[in-house]
Amino acid sequence: MNITVLHNFYQLPGGEDQVFKAEADLLRSYGHEVSPFVLSNDSLTKLNPLRKATSPVWNQDTYSSLRRHLRETNAEIAHVHNTFPLASPSVYYAASAEGVPVVQTLHNFRLLCAAANFFRDGHTCEDCLHTAIPWPAVVHACYRESRLASAVAASVLTTHRAIGTWTKKVDRFITLTEFARQKFISGGLPGEKIFVKPNFIHPDPGVGTGDGGFALFVGRLSAEKGIETLLSAWSLNRTGTALKIVGDGPLNGLVREAAQRDKSIQFLGWCAKDAVLSLMKAASFLILPSLCYEGFPMTVVEAFAVGLPVIASRIGGLGTLIEHNRTGFLFEPGKPDELAATIATASTCASLRQSLGRAAREQFQTKYTQEANYSILMEIYSSACKN
Repeated sequence: MNITVLHNFYQLPGGEDQVFKAEADLLRSYGHEVSPFVLSNDSLTKLNPLRKATSPVWNQDTYSSLRRHLRETNAEIAHVHNTFPLASPSVYYAASAEGVPVVQTLHNFRLLCAAANFFRDGHTCEDCLHTAIPWPAVVHACYRESRLASAVAASVLTTHRAIGTWTKKVDRFITLTEFARQKFISGGLPGEKIFVKPNFIHPDPGVGTGDGGFALFVGRLSAEKGIETLLSAWSLNRTGTALKIVGDGPLNGLVREAAQRDKSIQFLGWCAKDAVLSLMKAASFLILPSLCYEGFPMTVVEAFAVGLPVIASRIGGLGTLIEHNRTGFLFEPGKPDELAATIATASTCASLRQSLGRAAREQFQTKYTQEANYSILMEIYSSACKN
């Protein structure tokens, strides 16, 4: 099968970029012809203000170049990851004009929320979920803390909801969890077009030892990731367990200050994937204290693959990915006291951690391998082509 995979890369690398590459490699490994069509947000600096404002709604250059690309590669299906802001929904119309079915992976909630994460002012927010015009996003400057930028993001939603782009021009959608699927159905997407396919990791990194004596956080250092909850909980830690924090973001300074005050905290900054996996293999448990609806963090798949238990907020998809007392622990988001108590339990019982780690590894082998993922993906492609 000839497959075009399309992705608009972010300026800061993230999980979506990893998944895009991993799925392209997966398809090639099974003998498919894969033709990437990529754009990068690094080129935003070269655009004039008018183009920056209009390109997210419709990018004529992308429309024309994608049509050429689909013809030249004899594409049989187009698998779209991120279109915001440069690719724009024009890509769906380009594929439709060439008679190529479209599959869209919904890595986040961009089609329902200008900020893409249903998070505002320190809490979840669904004010725009059922509005034809997402004006609350503009009022609250939800995207990049800018009313102007939020207006641009909101105009994309308003325009393409009104003309039915996502319901008419996308053949199949992929969500990463059932929680996300239900949220998109609530937001107006047709349930019969939405399939659940989780993320995966390949090659198998192998099981770790878990003998490093430390807890681990890996992620963006921002409010919605719950880093402040983690630091508050850690100030109550009396177990002797150390905490290693990997990542970068706007709360970088807050983490540095905490590490200077508390010698049990080590701030490692951004680390490459191999280094993160090495840390995971040695860690006692991973902590995901998110306050927002996560998509499907790659850190969960990676932790399960190495047999690392996960302590996570009971919110959104995380509440279904981690099974309490089986593959990890769940706690109420934004509750440092509850997180601290959970950390104490996980730190003081090695046999329990080993049991949870074995179950996490079994979960990986059952659901999150390359083979399992390929099977689901092919079913979705087949369904899209028959649409």
